[in-house]
Amino acid sequence: MRKSISVSFFSTAALMLIVGIAVMGFSEMYLVGRYFAQEKYATLDTVLDVADVAIDRLEQTVQQQVALTTEQSDHLVENVDLISDTAAADLFYVSADGQVLLATSDGCLQQNTVSAAVLDKVADKQGQSYHALSKLDGMFAQRHYVAARLMRNSEGLPMGYLFVCTDSAGFSEFLGNMLSNFMLSASLMLLCASILSMLLTQRLTGPLHNISEAAKRFGGGDFSVRVEADGDDEVAQLAHNFNTMAANLEAIDSSRAQFMGNIAHELRTPMTTIKGFIDGMLDGTIPPELQNHYLQIVSQETGRLARLVQNMLDISKLESGEYRVNARLYNIWDTLTGAALSAEQRITEAGIEVEGLEDAGNTLVYADPDLIHQVVYNLLDNAIKFTPSGGVIRLSAVALGPEVEVSVWNSGQGIAPENLPFVFERFYKEDKSRGLNARGSGLGLHICKVLVRLAGGQIRVESQHGEWCRFVFTLPSELPNKKNLAQLADESGTFDHIVPPRS
Repeated sequence: MRKSISVSFFSTAALMLIVGIAVMGFSEMYLVGRYFAQEKYATLDTVLDVADVAIDRLEQTVQQQVALTTEQSDHLVENVDLISDTAAADLFYVSADGQVLLATSDGCLQQNTVSAAVLDKVADKQGQSYHALSKLDGMFAQRHYVAARLMRNSEGLPMGYLFVCTDSAGFSEFLGNMLSNFMLSASLMLLCASILSMLLTQRLTGPLHNISEAAKRFGGGDFSVRVEADGDDEVAQLAHNFNTMAANLEAIDSSRAQFMGNIAHELRTPMTTIKGFIDGMLDGTIPPELQNHYLQIVSQETGRLARLVQNMLDISKLESGEYRVNARLYNIWDTLTGAALSAEQRITEAGIEVEGLEDAGNTLVYADPDLIHQVVYNLLDNAIKFTPSGGVIRLSAVALGPEVEVSVWNSGQGIAPENLPFVFERFYKEDKSRGLNARGSGLGLHICKVLVRLAGGQIRVESQHGEWCRFVFTLPSELPNKKNLAQLADESGTFDHIVPPRS
């Protein structure tokens, strides 16, 4: 059977409370009993001191073998009885061999001889008072508080033993009353604590129950569920964390659905084109003299499909951590120059002018050359696509302390301000049609973002809509363990200033 948190918490709290009350009760009873006994023994010791005088007179008379007159005997008994009544205690005196010689209340004594074991304990006190709560080996029917003292004559020899005792029934009654009051108080405490514990557990388990129910719905695929989080305690923090997790997973699920939709669009468009043109050739709709033209389009769409699949494979490899970075110090201008030369034919055909290579120097970066070549190639490819005929592409690499800032600037339409925050997302295109004339798959810039972060840098975009666009990324210029690299603004957004194109 499942044991709920409420039951567990209540059981634990109740057990701890009962144990605490029991410990407190026993310790209080012990302290009270000890205090009561000390007070009793102090009173009995005082009675012993007062009775010493009368008993000492009796012993002296006995030792002198002088018989007490009836009047003297009665007077002695009256004095002893007065002492006994005043202290509310019984007093009796025994000889050295344990025989009771004088007693204020014969009714409390069960026998007339004190055992040798008791006498030895009194004698061991060496003139100090002997204290005990006992029956004195059968002298009393009930336990008594007893104080006793060995009395000696003027020569230091034992004369006898003086005992003062009082019944412990008063303490037993007091202890019983105290125990009754304590049990009543403990019961009220337990009841109040139980009510408070139930209220507290309800307050604690209520939000946990809500989180549990939300988790069930969440596990069923409902990522929109949220939990109300009030306060700033641990349970509220758990609810906040749950809501954050739910929001993140909802975003991931939405991104996954969008990702699948984007893939479907990207694959469907070229495949539909390829199928349509091939079917047209097969059924004769496209005449033989136009087949080479449409075969060229089919070849372009096939290449587009291949690039899309390769980009998706690259992203999967990068985000799964399979790509191993082989970083080293090298000149970033080698990468910029190599990327420009590899695209020279396209640049020439488009009538685009490339600037900045004349400023090439020896600007070292600590990165993986192959990885950075892919970044520069994608940015340059993107710039070529969106630079009009007669436009300009400008490459630069500037050392800024522990980092190098690399930029690819191009003239042209640029990017609208409302689209800047999304340019690095998967499959994002300003042209939402995704038709035959849509340029690229929308994965190149996302790959750049992943690759630059993998290299330990940052990437962002700046644009003046209708005039120019500039992609900037940073790379460490030395081994990362030498200095802490500055963290620049990432991706797109508003900047304090925008670098204008060089005239």
